[in-house]
Formats: sequence, structure tokens, C-alpha cells
Amino acid sequence: MLNVRQFFLDLPSRVNPEDIQGDAATFHFDIADAGQFTVRLADGQINISEGLVGEADSSVKTSAEAFSKILAGELNPMMAMMTGKLSVRNPAGILKYARMFGLM
Repeated sequence: MLNVRQFFLDLPSRVNPEDIQGDAATFHFDIADAGQFTVRLADGQINISEGLVGEADSSVKTSAEAFSKILAGELNPMMAMMTGKLSVRNPAGILKYARMFGLM
């Protein structure tokens, strides 16, 4: 199973700063059995914090198993939402970034 914590720590190196220039957003990820993470976009940078920090524009809640399967392409995020394996508050807020982060 993919290391969820490592996925978040490596996220800044996988996103082109030009793709998020001028964007500002905060996302909370609550991954059961793997931890809670805050992803903040600001000034063309991505900052990762462990724990849920500040107010989130969107939040994602799932299990480590489902999250790993989504990252591996073994579980469709839309199907995961429909079957209750993935809960997303304000899906429109994260949709723009889901592919960029490697979540789709």
C-alpha cells in the first residue's frame, strides 16, 4: 500500500508552480489510519502541514486503503464517492486540483 504521508510530503515537488500561480486555497485531508494533512496553495507554492490547520475550502475524508487505491488508479474517485468510501466537502473546490495532485 502506498505511503499516504509520503504522498503529501512529496506533493510540492510534483506540481508546477506556474500551474498554481495566483491561486489561493486550503484543503484538508483526513485519511483514517494514515493521518490528517492540510494542503495550502498560495503565491505559486504548496505548503503541507500535518494536522488540520485553518479553514478549508474543501475537505476529503477516506480510509488509507481507499486513498491508496485512488492514487494507484484502482478506484475511481467518483465511484468511491457514490459508494461512501470517499467523502468530499465542496467537490467543486478541489476538482481543479485533483488531476494536478495525482488524485485522478
